[in-house]
Amino acid sequence: MKKIITLSMFFIACSLFAQEEDKKKLTISGSVDAYFQTYLTAPDNEGVSFGTAFAGQSGFAFGMGNIIASYEGEKVGAVLDLVTGPRGAGATFNTDIVDGIVNQAYVYWNVSESTTLTFGRWNTFLGYEVIAPAANFNYSCSYLFSSGPFSHMGLKADFALSDDVSLMLAVTNPWDTNDVSFSGEYAFGAQLGAYGQFLNLYYDSGNNGGLGFEIDYTGGFDLSDSFFLGINGAYNDNDGSGFYGAALYPQVATSDSFSVGLRGEYFALHGDASDLPSVFATTLTGSYTLENLIIKPEIRLDSWSNSMPYIDNDGAAADNLAAFTLAAIYSF
Repeated sequence: MKKIITLSMFFIACSLFAQEEDKKKLTISGSVDAYFQTYLTAPDNEGVSFGTAFAGQSGFAFGMGNIIASYEGEKVGAVLDLVTGPRGAGATFNTDIVDGIVNQAYVYWNVSESTTLTFGRWNTFLGYEVIAPAANFNYSCSYLFSSGPFSHMGLKADFALSDDVSLMLAVTNPWDTNDVSFSGEYAFGAQLGAYGQFLNLYYDSGNNGGLGFEIDYTGGFDLSDSFFLGINGAYNDNDGSGFYGAALYPQVATSDSFSVGLRGEYFALHGDASDLPSVFATTLTGSYTLENLIIKPEIRLDSWSNSMPYIDNDGAAADNLAAFTLAAIYSF
């Protein structure tokens, strides 16, 4: 009888342990991307680029590779996102000495069904686009995304106020300071989400290369089963100067495997001067999906006013630049 009771308790303990293990889950995901880019209005061998984040090389190039390990428990969990390649170096500013390949690294606690606390480094909540190209429709990046923060290091609290309304509050190191706050200053962020539309706020003192104040709207609407319109607008001010702009992202799905989308963006600098530059950038992108592989052919044309940041095929200064890009992105 004692043996039977002992075996029964053993099996019950194993069952409870297995149930606890079932509540924990380790998942591995990530992406790899590469591209070919040639300039249509400038030579490929002069180091010309649009000046926005990432995808700034002509010829064949590697974008980035990242591996995301996510461990999810019943109440707590952790995420580690390791990245390599030029896009990863640009996203992390390649300034971290010890952890230079860390894109994201954070722990979280689901305090309740409606409240989550996150502590560590996470990618920014500002803007329509993100670092990993698999989550963007266009392969190249906008000026609005390139001008804002890429990541934040600090503490944030997410509140699900209802099924369709959310609130996020954050205190972090200043703009893109991913290790420590050398100045002893901190930044504050907030996001109010309602029915798929998001109003984002960010503030730091603007000292030591900080961003200052930024208000950002990100959202979109399904105008039909196959037509989506994404919207992004932002205004930034740092002691009287900064930037502002808006971008529209109309996207049409022509089949289950192919979509075409346009990004039209106006971006301008503001300040005391009356002739500060502005740019209108148009990007037409196709997106063909084959299992986990996405092929993106893209044509982009940027045209500046009050500035000539490019050169033409004759080597003369130019206010516009056009390029063709073919990108391949694999997600797992």
